Amino acid sequence: MTIDAARAATGRGGGSAALAAAIGARFERLPLCRWQVMVRLIVGAVTFFEAFDQLLIAYALPELRTEWNLDTTHTTALMTVGSIGMLIGALASGRLADRIGRVKVIGACIALSGLCSLALTLCTSPGPFMAVRFVQGLAIGGEVPIAATFIAEITRAHRRGRFVLLYELVFPAGLTAGALLASWLMPLLGWRWMFGLAAVPGVLCFALARYVPESPRWLADRGRHDEALATMASIEEKVEKITGAPLPEPEPTRPARPAPGKGGLRELLSGAYRTRTLVVGLLWFTGYFVNYGITSWLPTIYKARFHLDLSTALLYSTVTSCAGLLGCLIVALTVDRVGRRNTVIWSMTAAALSLLALGLAAGGSAAGVLVWTSLAAVFLFGANICLYLYTPELFPTRIRALGSSVGGAMNRLGVILGPIVVGAIYAGRAIGTVFVTLAAVALVGSLTALAGAEETSGRSLEDVAP
Repeated sequence: MTIDAARAATGRGGGSAALAAAIGARFERLPLCRWQVMVRLIVGAVTFFEAFDQLLIAYALPELRTEWNLDTTHTTALMTVGSIGMLIGALASGRLADRIGRVKVIGACIALSGLCSLALTLCTSPGPFMAVRFVQGLAIGGEVPIAATFIAEITRAHRRGRFVLLYELVFPAGLTAGALLASWLMPLLGWRWMFGLAAVPGVLCFALARYVPESPRWLADRGRHDEALATMASIEEKVEKITGAPLPEPEPTRPARPAPGKGGLRELLSGAYRTRTLVVGLLWFTGYFVNYGITSWLPTIYKARFHLDLSTALLYSTVTSCAGLLGCLIVALTVDRVGRRNTVIWSMTAAALSLLALGLAAGGSAAGVLVWTSLAAVFLFGANICLYLYTPELFPTRIRALGSSVGGAMNRLGVILGPIVVGAIYAGRAIGTVFVTLAAVALVGSLTALAGAEETSGRSLEDVAP
């Protein structure tokens, strides 16, 4: 189909809203094939290595403390400065991606993260290290929600949940692989070489620029109609070549409604989108507050409370993380059938009940803590990964990245505050109170989803958020 024919068929005279609706209909007719998988692999590789970079500081800290003679204050600062950067990066990247494009922001983030890893190898004192780590946090926090937004925009409604969440598995997989690789190579190579290796994936920005097109939905929404049509036609041509069959005609689109606002934070916090923003923001916060409240303190609890040796404490903690990864896989395979809303409600409820049972038992044994926290992780990690799918679906193209970035920022806020609150409670050795508190926060998340979450399964993005 030529651009002129496509323009006529999609009703260019109806403006960006009409074209965006027509492009959405054209995505709905695309069969799943090697093209979508290729794009998912490239963007997934970017996200995988961002997860690796996020975790690397935890394994470098023991060497850094010795080399630079760091006290507890400096060690804590080195650990948290990246998370603060991620929070700010998540907020800033959404607005930027809605203005200049998804692929440009993703590419810039991976390039900046790689350069920062290289710069970290040259640091000889805590001050420059923290400054560079903060900038790297901006890049990591900025890439993850925008990548989720982009994957959602190139995927049709049918089985979108499975497709997107199998992509999202690369982040927890990256964390797991990073943990295994760092624990093996750090003693052999040292922290500088590890950060040097982490810089190599920065070259993925070139593969991204060459093989991954900009989102046609975003191009249409920004009024770049000819680019949107040309990009969509190129995607359709590639899919037809791969499948060896002509594409079916797209379904007729409903008359497009004009955009109710100019986009930006004002629209995000007004009308129906205000409720959605508040709901998903609270879900992100509660989910990751509980997640990191558990995982960050488990090794300490095993070692200090139950007097396990360090290797066993770390092994038990790794089992819980692996259980969480299993929960992510289960949700990825079932979310289209169960639904986003039900997945979050029941997963958060089950996590709350597991933690409550552990809290009431006051953590009687290390084995009991292992069993109940692992069970809670299955449900909790599953609920959290669902949010990466659910959040981009709730907002229109003009503010989709911004809405996703608000979720990313609330995620970071939970990551920062969860361990702090748990640490304050655990300082009094009230281990039962720790798990009861986490259960209460998980229950708040479940009730929030029950009261305010909308179901999006099986619906096109334009239908969910016009």
